[in-house]
Amino acid sequence: MLPPELQPRSFRPYISSSSSAPSFSFSNSQSQQSSNPSSTESNSSSQSHGNQRGHSASPSTSSSSRSIKNPSGFTHNYRIAMALVPSAMFLLDLGGAPVASVLVVGLMISYILDSVVTSKVPSFFGVWLTLIFSQLCFFLFASPSLFATFSSSLPLTLLSSFLCAHTTFLVGVWCSLNFRFLPLENPSIALSLERLLFASAPISASSIFTWATVSAVGIRNAAYYLAAFNSLFYWLFSIPRLSSFKTTPRARFHGGEVPHDSYILGPLESCVHTLYLLFLPLVFHLGSHYALVFSSAAAFCDLILLFFLPFLFQLYASTKGALWWVTKNENQVHSIRVVNGAVALVAVVVALEVRVVFHSFGRYIQVPPPLNYVLVTITMLGGAAAAGSYAMGMVSDALSSVAFTTSAIVVSAAGAVVIGFPVLFLPLPAVAGFYLARFFEKKSLPSYFAFVVLGSLMVTWFVLHNFWDLNIWLAGMSLKSFCKLIIANAVLAMAIPGLALLPSKLKFLSEIGLISYALLLCYIENRFFNYSSIYYYGFEDEVMYPSYMVVMTTLLGLGLVRRLHVDQRIGGKAVWILTCLYSSKLAMLFIASKSVVWVSALLLLAVTPPLLLYRQVILNS
Repeated sequence: MLPPELQPRSFRPYISSSSSAPSFSFSNSQSQQSSNPSSTESNSSSQSHGNQRGHSASPSTSSSSRSIKNPSGFTHNYRIAMALVPSAMFLLDLGGAPVASVLVVGLMISYILDSVVTSKVPSFFGVWLTLIFSQLCFFLFASPSLFATFSSSLPLTLLSSFLCAHTTFLVGVWCSLNFRFLPLENPSIALSLERLLFASAPISASSIFTWATVSAVGIRNAAYYLAAFNSLFYWLFSIPRLSSFKTTPRARFHGGEVPHDSYILGPLESCVHTLYLLFLPLVFHLGSHYALVFSSAAAFCDLILLFFLPFLFQLYASTKGALWWVTKNENQVHSIRVVNGAVALVAVVVALEVRVVFHSFGRYIQVPPPLNYVLVTITMLGGAAAAGSYAMGMVSDALSSVAFTTSAIVVSAAGAVVIGFPVLFLPLPAVAGFYLARFFEKKSLPSYFAFVVLGSLMVTWFVLHNFWDLNIWLAGMSLKSFCKLIIANAVLAMAIPGLALLPSKLKFLSEIGLISYALLLCYIENRFFNYSSIYYYGFEDEVMYPSYMVVMTTLLGLGLVRRLHVDQRIGGKAVWILTCLYSSKLAMLFIASKSVVWVSALLLLAVTPPLLLYRQVILNS
């Protein structure tokens, strides 16, 4: 082949003007191969033979050949945004007006530089200088309030300040990865920054999220909040993800598997994330509640739950490749999952019985001891074992299907006996369990709707048996009216999964069910949040429906709507209506009015049709 300077201009490789930019060579054999289809097969076979020979001769060569690609941009922005955007908003709230002013001025200057100057380097440094000065301003104005918040504890103040600075640094790293010139001119730096971001973001974000939650609702259950946030960010970042700046591996490597050097995180970072997930909530609880750890059986069960619940989550995450750094043998991973999962499941069930079931719901258990302990254990342990075995794909043959169905029947019957269901009608829950197991095994929709009918009867009996005769006014209505709403809500919640699985021509049924459920949820939460009083035989007390419940149900609803829309279970108009309904609930947090939910919903439905129309035009084009 002729050197580049002697080739015709159309076949010369592109050479970047920057000395640090990688050069990408393109030979004219590619154009000849595309213009001559008959030679494609022979060329590809010879190339694959040569690649196999080179791979066997020098593995490091094949690894380096796929290490860096011509980047199309950072592809994990939504994961980083879920972690860093709320964290940055919390830090901005702590910093107050001075930090906000510095950020606004600095970002405006960076935007002007980006628009006026051809090179992106000035705006890049403008963003970093803005973050640096905003952090200095944060130290200057927010440190006294942090010192007072942590009861004049200097170590806690320094630790929290370091956490804030580290989060600001991660925001800067994220912004840097979205500058296209960085991965083009410095690909190794882009790879390192991406790895740093994925390694550090879950640790900082879970701490910031827990800090914000404790500030809102108190520190009593802070370790559980930390465990929940750790699990969320472990799922987002520690499950193996492909790098944005490495080549997409071909199927010939490792029998079609993705090579591990294409992952963002290495074994060290994955190990640190696992240890952080398993032990930090437990250590945090010991440090914040050391005086109450062994004060009662329920307090001791907190220690068991704070370790084994994240451990169970870790074992479930291993089905998605979370333990790839432990061993490459799938049989060994499966053995680890089954053995450790069985031990953890028993520990969690026993702890939940002591900490939750008998502690908080003992009044609903209608069986005398010691039979109540036996039946509750059968119900919880059998149900957890059946759910875990199905989630891990262990229900795959005739024997396991029979065991799964039998456990569902026994668990349903035992649970019905525990809550005092009449013995004469005991076959109803057993048949409901049978149909539910049949649905999971055969994916039979008639079986699921049979379960919905029988389950609705059981829910109706439980609500009427325990609450119908109580003379209580709750949230501005009698308890009987509230019972009707709860029954309707439960029936819709059970029916919607079956409606979503109907054929596409019956998609309108699932849309009607989802909209009805959203309307009912908005009504119930509006009553609870804005009519927050309970009256019982002359005793009146203020009962506040917590704000985080409104936020949580809103986020869960929006996530469910998005998932169903991605799976093409509901149409665009239903997504629009549901998004407006769920978003309108957030207005309760800012405006004290008993009709703000419905006014906000009507306002959103009135002003958002142009956005819906624009989206339809974009999709059609």
